[in-house]
Amino acid sequence: QVQLVESGGGLVQAGGSLRLSCAASGSTFSIDRVGWYRQAPGKQRELVAFISRGGSIHYADSVKGRFTISRDNAKNTVYLQMNSLKPEDTAVYYCNEKGPADYWGQGTQVTVSS
Repeated sequence: QVQLVESGGGLVQAGGSLRLSCAASGSTFSIDRVGWYRQAPGKQRELVAFISRGGSIHYADSVKGRFTISRDNAKNTVYLQMNSLKPEDTAVYYCNEKGPADYWGQGTQVTVSS
């Protein structure tokens, strides 16, 4: 059974930083594309960033230059370093792994106060 467990969310002031982590178990993590999505109240879930098994990285335009995604295959973990946070980054952040199926974590709340 595949499990993705996020951690690292919280409340931070605008301009601050947070680091999200997502630990996977029971999956083919090292060969799968992994990434982060977010969903703000009243809005659709949107892609934040992903990293392929080969290391190719894609960022949403809204986070380019502020967020950094990375992965540690030895630990089956994907990270999202978020700097220069803005109130509009407030959302529930979800870890995603695209393997034989689409796997999701339970989400972690990020709140950025102005």
